[in-house]
Amino acid sequence: MKEVFHGTTILAVRRDGRVAIGGDGQVTLGSTVVKKGAVKVRRMEEGRVLAGFAGSTADAITLFDKFEARLKTYRGNIKRASVELAKEWRTDKVLRRLEALLIVVDREHSFIISGSGDVIEPEDGIASIGSGASYATAAAKVLLRFTDLDAKSIVREAMKVASEICIYTNDQISIEEIE
Repeated sequence: MKEVFHGTTILAVRRDGRVAIGGDGQVTLGSTVVKKGAVKVRRMEEGRVLAGFAGSTADAITLFDKFEARLKTYRGNIKRASVELAKEWRTDKVLRRLEALLIVVDREHSFIISGSGDVIEPEDGIASIGSGASYATAAAKVLLRFTDLDAKSIVREAMKVASEICIYTNDQISIEEIE
């Protein structure tokens, strides 16, 4: 995946049958912070699916809507909905111009979806996108290995670490969890 979007960090972590996803609240326009408290994660499918985005807000909202429609079509099957969204996103002349990445999770699966047709399911239960993704992932890996923190706490602490390193990530973190 070549897309790297500046202006956000989204992190999803699985542990002990729970999955949490969090996003920072910073919105930038060029090198200027224009908002500190944006919410970039949301619940779908009556709370059984969580999603977060990095990239253009308008593009991400369009993709959220498309993904939700796919979830309804495939009766909540996140894997099928993810693949079908990626196929449409890659081949549709209008959608292919959208500049965003998505993470979607449910009880069993976590996927990173891109406009290049990627549907990636991380092996270690950690998925991240955005400019602070590598920092948040590194922190989450250490916390998973060396602490007993739950998924939500790992997301919170790893996002704090990312906000201390990445200039496009702040510490105004929104977190959703599926137990």
